[in-house]
Amino acid sequence: MAAKSLPPPLLYTDTARSADALYFGRVEVPDPFIAFGLRGKKYAVVGALEFGRVKKASSFDVVLPLESYVKRARDLWPERKPGAAEFIYLLAKDFSQTRFTVPQDFPAGIYEKLFELGLDLEIASGALFPAREIKTPAETAAIREGNRLSALGFAAAEKILRTSKISGRKLLHRGKLVTSELLKFAIEVAILEAGGVSANTIVAGGEKACDPHERGSGPLRPNELIIIDIFPRVTATGYHGDMTRTFLRGRANDAQRALVATVRAAQLAALKVIRAGANGRMVHDKCVKVFAARGYETTHTSTGSSGFFHGTGHGLGLAVHELPRMSGTVDYILRKNSVVTVEPGLYYPGLGACRIEDVVLVTSTAPKLLSHYPYDWELS
Repeated sequence: MAAKSLPPPLLYTDTARSADALYFGRVEVPDPFIAFGLRGKKYAVVGALEFGRVKKASSFDVVLPLESYVKRARDLWPERKPGAAEFIYLLAKDFSQTRFTVPQDFPAGIYEKLFELGLDLEIASGALFPAREIKTPAETAAIREGNRLSALGFAAAEKILRTSKISGRKLLHRGKLVTSELLKFAIEVAILEAGGVSANTIVAGGEKACDPHERGSGPLRPNELIIIDIFPRVTATGYHGDMTRTFLRGRANDAQRALVATVRAAQLAALKVIRAGANGRMVHDKCVKVFAARGYETTHTSTGSSGFFHGTGHGLGLAVHELPRMSGTVDYILRKNSVVTVEPGLYYPGLGACRIEDVVLVTSTAPKLLSHYPYDWELS
């Protein structure tokens, strides 16, 4: 049976919120705009402020001025203040196209108005642009550059940790207390100077690191595990890197060393089975089996979870989290030239936490590593 042919895509968003919009037009537009595809061409409708730049810099085949649609809509609906829905309706009439496919995050209010105006909008059941999952060589290079920026961030943070002085329960760097904020600032400056932006960087130590998405705050302590997760955006391309390393300044105990060694073993086990055609659930299960074989249990209580309670990896590109997925809750077949993170972790309040994350290109054989930074973690 032939695959169902979907109506052409329609977006109303800005590129800061929508990786789909950036992928479609290959130009950054800070305010919401209309974009659609039709009969093999890509169209954008933007105001005068953006018109010249979008026309020159984007991959849109046709760029139309918004102002002409504003005037027509006001003439047609003098009793109300027309907006995006009315402009889209006029475009649909001009192009004799009343059916479109919209992304799942399409604005509900505009969707409702377009329905009332007689347009037939189908919400995409999955990705609006499935081709985003498969990376071109240029996209792969852009992601590799994002990970180069991550590595610069790690180097800046590690330098501070290595040269810090241990004073009781404190770490001091040039006489100042070493905090999550201090390391995040050093990371963000290093990445900014190299052409990227690092937002929401995670630097979490001790108990705080046991919450995987805790960004971290306050003093970092000697002899405690510190998770650093850096996912910068390359300013020139919009593509991201995403890497995690775990550090400890001081001397680790046997339980901490065993924890880190186990997480690394799980990552290596996952890397051995990643290839085109593999099921992401199976990759995840490899990590679960390593943890179970070494006695690391996962539990869930009313106060929280411990052990391994997140997915092994996700797609990476114009968004930090995109398809494909590698987790225990979904079957997803990996495709050649997709890019995924590989990031098992263990989290135990009272002991600490460790996560190690790298990025690979999926091939028909062994995955190709797109991230590079040493795994030395005990900074004694």
